[in-house]
Amino acid sequence: MSDDSRARYESVKRGAGTLLTGALSALVVMLVILGVMWGVEVVDYVLDGTLDRQFGIVGWEPDGLAGILFAPFLHVGFGHLMANSLPLLVLGFLAAVRGLGRFFAASALIIVIGGLGTWLSSPEIITVGASGLVFGYFGYVVCRGLFDRRALDIVIGVGVAIAYYSILWGLLPNQQGISWQGHLFGLIGGIVAAWVLRRKRPAALPS
Repeated sequence: MSDDSRARYESVKRGAGTLLTGALSALVVMLVILGVMWGVEVVDYVLDGTLDRQFGIVGWEPDGLAGILFAPFLHVGFGHLMANSLPLLVLGFLAAVRGLGRFFAASALIIVIGGLGTWLSSPEIITVGASGLVFGYFGYVVCRGLFDRRALDIVIGVGVAIAYYSILWGLLPNQQGISWQGHLFGLIGGIVAAWVLRRKRPAALPS
C-alpha cells in the first residue's frame, strides 16, 4: 500500500470512528432525555397533573415564564408523551449525531425561542409537551445542511424533510387542544439555531 493510500485509509478510519462515537453518544443522550420525560410523567400521573399546572407555560402570566424551561418535559398524559417520543428520539438523535456541544446549544435556543413565542401568543393558556422540540429539531436538521453546506448534512436534511414533512400540518391552527403556536415557534427556534450555530467559513483575503 502506498503512502497516499495508507493516509487516505487512516483518514477514513478516523472519520468512521468519530461518526460511530458521535452516534453512540447521541443515542445515549436522547435515551436519557426520554427517560427523564417518562419519569416526570409518572410523577405527574401520581400527582394528578399538578406538575402540568404548576410548571407549564402560562401565556401572558409573568409566573408562567418559568414554564419555558420545564414545559418540554411535561405532557398531558402518557398518550401525549408516546406520540412525541419516537419523533423526538429520531430527530433529536440526528440533531445530536454531529456533536453534543452544538446539540445542547441548539436545544437551548429552541426551548427559549419556542417557549417565549408560545408565551407571547397564547394568553392565559397552559402549554406543555415536547412537540416544540420535535418541530425545532426538524427545522434544525433540515436547515443545518443548507447553512453548513456539508454533503452528509444535506443528505440527512433532505431525508428528514421527505420522511417528516407531514408534521408541518401541525402548524395550522385547526386542531382543538393542540398548541400550533408551540409547533410554529419551535420550528422557528430550530431554523435560528441552524443559522447561529452554522460552521463559520474563513473569510477570503484579497491577493
